[in-house]
Amino acid sequence: MQVQQTEIAGCYIIEPKVFEDKRGYFFESFSHSKFEQLTGITSQFVQDNESFSTKGVLRGLHFQKGEHAQAKLVRVVDGEVLDVAVDIRPESKTFGKVVTTLLSSKNKKQMYVPRGCAHGFVTLSDTATFFYKCDNYYNATSEGGILYNDPTFNIDWILDEEDLIISEKDKLLPVFKEAVPH
Repeated sequence: MQVQQTEIAGCYIIEPKVFEDKRGYFFESFSHSKFEQLTGITSQFVQDNESFSTKGVLRGLHFQKGEHAQAKLVRVVDGEVLDVAVDIRPESKTFGKVVTTLLSSKNKKQMYVPRGCAHGFVTLSDTATFFYKCDNYYNATSEGGILYNDPTFNIDWILDEEDLIISEKDKLLPVFKEAVPH
């Protein structure tokens, strides 16, 4: 397993070692001891989630507030997405930084998104199955979000605006300056 620190403090891109032969492939998608050794993070994941999306579906930018904040370890089981993390921790030296990476069933990369970051993704393939582990349980009253096209970040979602499929709820999310205390 290779771990690469991103521009956001505590946010990592993880590449597993994949063993392939004529039968197919095998890889260890997560090892707590290796992850802790390589990152120093002692997260204990308590919930696994999976979503299925068609091309152009954009989910995000979402986060959980306060005691219900969640760190996530995200990956794509089938298809390809552009994955996005935004540091929304006012005390962080990387506050306001954005990290984007392509996650796919081919590259098998994962991204660890620490607590205090907003997260989202857009499906680039015809369909995608997105899987993630959380270190805290979901709490509806602690939901937060930032509008996907907030000009503060100028995120390139790769697809044309008219090709994006966004929930009505996500279209109504506030901009960064209103969603996160500065």
